[in-house]
Amino acid sequence: MLDKIKDISDLKVETDVNLERYTTYKIAAMGKYLCTVKTEDALIELLQLLKEENVPYRILGGGSNIIFKNDIYEGVLIKLDFDELNIDNAHITVGAGYSTQRLALKLCRLGYTGIEFATGIYGTIGGAIYNNAGAYKSDMGYIVKRIRVLTPSYEIKTMENKELEFHYRTSFLKTNPSYICLSAEMELGTGNSAEIMELVEDRKKRRMLAQPLEYPSAGSVFRNPEGNFAGKLIEDAGFKGYHYGKAQVSEKHANFIITEKGVHGSDIVTLINLIKEKVKEKFDIELILEQEIIE
Repeated sequence: MLDKIKDISDLKVETDVNLERYTTYKIAAMGKYLCTVKTEDALIELLQLLKEENVPYRILGGGSNIIFKNDIYEGVLIKLDFDELNIDNAHITVGAGYSTQRLALKLCRLGYTGIEFATGIYGTIGGAIYNNAGAYKSDMGYIVKRIRVLTPSYEIKTMENKELEFHYRTSFLKTNPSYICLSAEMELGTGNSAEIMELVEDRKKRRMLAQPLEYPSAGSVFRNPEGNFAGKLIEDAGFKGYHYGKAQVSEKHANFIITEKGVHGSDIVTLINLIKEKVKEKFDIELILEQEIIE
């Protein structure tokens, strides 16, 4: 299979990859195969081969919302090197592999508004749409007009906003992971770049004070229950600062798990399960995981 993968044009394959480099938790795990694809044709050819060989795969964005539970991922990890960007007034077309934070900062500096919330969001555009990433009472569903996807039958089609079923931290793509985002079109507003960047910098300072951004983490662990805050529930359940292995509930914000070098994904998963059980027992609230566990 490896020889067949190497024969695909516009594709780079690496073996025995250290996933600490590819996850914001800095998880001590290994990926057997990592394929970086530069074209849509290469992606289709790779997926067809993996289907023929019955090999599992996973699209890997910025690694900012995932937990590799096991020390080895036996399937094929795929990174999309789709980073085209076209800015036509307030109409933006961008590849799924483009950095969300980089795009947001670039557009804010150019005086575009509506994407300020994403300046603190790590990962790729494809991943942000998949998870409907958001902050400050906004999310990708407010700015994405349409996307191009690769369907399970290897057809490329366009999906409009209303078809993408954007809801709090979820989307059509998340509930249908065999559809792969290739690129997106966004509609933004225009404003004063100095005022926009002043807002961005103010929010950055507040995040630095309230969130443990100096440590490896993957952002918020759980969704906020309706009318409540996951961080407060976790703190009230006695978990603030709690360690399990090399994973720890942040003392700054209890809805963040931070990690030490050499952390295993199983440490994070165990800590998550302990929190869920205790919050359910104490408050009869079922916390919903915002992050994704990969077996």
